Amino acid sequence: MIMERKRTDCPALPPGWKKEEVIRKSGLSAGKSDVYYYSPSGKKFRSKPQLSRYLGNTVDLGSFDFRTGKMMPSKMQKNKQRLRSENLSLSKGKPDLNTALPIRQTASIFKQPVTKVVNHPNNKVKTDLQRASEQPRQLFWEKRLKGLRSSDVSEEVLRTMDLPKGLQSIGPDSSDATLLSAIASALHMSSAPITGQTSSAAEKNPAIWLNTSQPLCKAFTVTDEDIREQELKVHQARLSLEEALMADTLARAAESSRDPEGRAP
Repeated sequence: MIMERKRTDCPALPPGWKKEEVIRKSGLSAGKSDVYYYSPSGKKFRSKPQLSRYLGNTVDLGSFDFRTGKMMPSKMQKNKQRLRSENLSLSKGKPDLNTALPIRQTASIFKQPVTKVVNHPNNKVKTDLQRASEQPRQLFWEKRLKGLRSSDVSEEVLRTMDLPKGLQSIGPDSSDATLLSAIASALHMSSAPITGQTSSAAEKNPAIWLNTSQPLCKAFTVTDEDIREQELKVHQARLSLEEALMADTLARAAESSRDPEGRAP
């Protein structure tokens, strides 16, 4: 059999790789061609899988056309679409019974369509609105806050607040620091009043009588005296901030009034 061999460089592969095209000149397969690739060391490759195993992750052959020796972006796009459709079909799993054509489930060897009736005067559908609106909650989720500490930009732990005596924690292994974090989270996440566990049975068995929308503490009430004390603390904090801002303003004014040599006028 007479063959014509053409060996050229392959720019799509690393430097030194050669592409060889062998064209058959005689026989029943005259006119057909075979393509081979040669590595810089002279190793011969007859298929794209062999080439992929040899190159590994050094070259992405996803869009490489073994016949032409060129990168074909359109081929890569088709491969992605094919993989996406395969993954979609796998994720769907079984067909949706609500949209599939109803089939008579009988002993007949032929699948016969049936009529599905969805509306009937005697049909009554009951919906539990309370169950539909409620979302599952995790019991004792505050335990995940145990051991967490706030810190400033210098990674120094900030001093924690002291809780009032009226706030007492309940539940397994609950500390004051955990309770403080739980109350802060409840105030931040919910607009409902924070009253604690209103059921007295929660102290005996919190796993049954626990109200998941409230922090793990006994029921408490905020009195007028507590509100006045808090207002006084806020007023004192604002005065301290005002004094600090005034001192900073005076220091900046004094610094700007000095001459370039640092002497006062």
